[in-house]
Amino acid sequence: MPSPILSLLTTLLLLISPLTSVHAQDTSSKTITMVMPYAAGGPGDIITRLFAATMQKSLGQQIIVDNTSGASGSIGTLKVARAKPDGNTLLMIHVSHATNPFMIKNLPYHPVEDFEPIGLATEGPMVLVSRKDLPVKDVKDFVRFVKTNQHDISMGHAGVGSASHLCALLFSNALNLNFIQVPYKGTAPALNDLMGGQLDLLCDQTSTTLPAMGVGRIKAHAVAGKNRLSSMPDIASLNEASVSGFDISIFFGLYAPKATPSAVIDRLSLALQTALKEPELRSKLESMGVSAVSPDKGRPESLRSHLKHEMETLGPLLIKAGIQLN
Repeated sequence: MPSPILSLLTTLLLLISPLTSVHAQDTSSKTITMVMPYAAGGPGDIITRLFAATMQKSLGQQIIVDNTSGASGSIGTLKVARAKPDGNTLLMIHVSHATNPFMIKNLPYHPVEDFEPIGLATEGPMVLVSRKDLPVKDVKDFVRFVKTNQHDISMGHAGVGSASHLCALLFSNALNLNFIQVPYKGTAPALNDLMGGQLDLLCDQTSTTLPAMGVGRIKAHAVAGKNRLSSMPDIASLNEASVSGFDISIFFGLYAPKATPSAVIDRLSLALQTALKEPELRSKLESMGVSAVSPDKGRPESLRSHLKHEMETLGPLLIKAGIQLN
């Protein structure tokens, strides 16, 4: 016959177990907010929404996207840095996470110390494009042309600190050129002037340039990296024109606030890796000219090392250029 103490312990366990189960259920059923620190409708917003919709299937939690834009992404990023570290507020951000510390004075967060990396999501190549009537034949001819005419060539970008601005800086630095750089308030007006012939060059993500390239309104000259792209095999890389030290792609990574429990990070990372295996997600990204990373890169250590590399590569360039955002 069981002792009174054993009976009491059994009763307590029976009472506690349902409470524990309900508590765990409540935690896992909370809605996740994925902050996209740029305006709705752009490539970053579309990418974020694709991952949110795919990841919520394996997590069993609804994921909503919150566009908190401004100050080169730093406003939305700070929002996540200050959020409760429970895995229910996440940040999807691109290369600006690596560059903002060098461009924004007294940035109120640190990209490494205030966040837990979850994993890489995409790598979007940059492409050098021009007005459609630029008189060049191939990538080597293109490089010769810009060297010869550098003081007369205008190269636009989407604003100080933007991805296209970084690409313009890297390109001019790699070739030791002095372009006329024209800042715009976003990629759309820069692209419009390029299509209209008022601008000579632009370097931007394939997700924004691909539609105009496809209908022949602008001309693509080179991939801003070491190798050609499988999605655009006819476009040479600058490496083929013996241009070294020039390799930039726009990566998106997923982060959580610092001190988020490792078990939560592991769960989110597994959901990201699962999403990266989805053919439908990869196909939709490919149609935008964006490359989903291989599933093994959807891990914390991959994003951690990639962020470190980008900060070490782009930081000195930005410091040398003296770029500061107001």
